[in-house]
Amino acid sequence: MKPYRSMLFVPGHKPSWAAKAVAAGADAVILDLEDSVPAGDKADARKAVGETIRRLRSEGVRPDVWVRPNSVDSGLFGADVEEVVPAGPAGLFLPKVFTAEEIVRIDAVVSHIEEREGREAGSVGLIVSFETAVSMAHCEEIATAAPRISGLLGATGPNADVGRELGFEFTPEGLETLYLRSRIVLAARAAGLHHPVSGVWQDLADLDGFRRFAEDNRRLGYRGIAVIHPSHVAVANEVFTPSAETVDHHRRMIAAFREAEARGSGAVDFEGQHIDLAHARTAQGVIDLADSLAGG
Repeated sequence: MKPYRSMLFVPGHKPSWAAKAVAAGADAVILDLEDSVPAGDKADARKAVGETIRRLRSEGVRPDVWVRPNSVDSGLFGADVEEVVPAGPAGLFLPKVFTAEEIVRIDAVVSHIEEREGREAGSVGLIVSFETAVSMAHCEEIATAAPRISGLLGATGPNADVGRELGFEFTPEGLETLYLRSRIVLAARAAGLHHPVSGVWQDLADLDGFRRFAEDNRRLGYRGIAVIHPSHVAVANEVFTPSAETVDHHRRMIAAFREAEARGSGAVDFEGQHIDLAHARTAQGVIDLADSLAGG
C-alpha cells in the first residue's frame, strides 16, 4: 500500500461532500456506508457511493477512494460490496472484523466479484480496522489472512466501538491503548505492511491535541491517520511527512557512511553519533518515504 498520511471519512449518503474531501488534500478518501449513515438511508447510500466512485475516477482525482462497508455480521456487507466493488474503489476499509476466517471469506467474495466484472485479481485492497477484542487478540493471524490486505488500523477513539469492547477510559496520552497500538504496529510490520494507520481523534476543535496525538502515533510506528474532518487533513499531512531538515540529515548520514565504507570502514562518527550500515539503511527508508510522498 502506498503511504497514506491522511484518510478522510465522508458519509456515503452525502456525495457532494466528496468534493470537499478531495479539496482538503487528503491522501485517501473513505466513503462510509457504516456508522455515519442512518439505517433508513443504507440502500440509497450504497448506490450513491458507487456513483461517486465512478464520478471521481472519471475526473481523475488524486486521492485514492476507499469504501467502508457495513460489517459482515450486520447482514448488509454482501449488498454493499456487490454495489461498490464493480465501481473500482482502491479497496475496502473493514470495520468490526473478528477472525482471520472472516477475512478469508471476504477475500473470496471480493475475488468472485473481481473475476465476474473483469477486474484485475487482487486490485481491491483491504484495510482492517481493529475494533473488537477478538480481532485485537488475533491481529497477527488477521494481518496475514489474505494477500489483498494492504494495511491495518489501530482504533483508539473515546466511547466508540473499541472503547466499549475493552472497557478502557480514553485519555489524550493514550497509555490505556499503548499495548494494543504497539501490537498492531508489530503485526503489520511482521506481515510486511509498512504503513499502518492510526485511529481517529474525535475532538474536532482541538487541533493542538490532534497534532500531539498524531505525533505520538508517528513515534510509535504509524505512518498515517484516519480523520473525520477536513480541518485535520493539513495537520496529518504535515506530521506524517518527513521534514526537509530530517531528510537532509539522513542524506548527510548516508553520504558520511558511504565515504567511510569507501575507506574500508564499516562505521563512522557522524555529527557525534556512531553509525553503521543499519543506520544508513534506516536513513534510506526515511528518504524513500519522503520521495514517495513527494511523487504522490
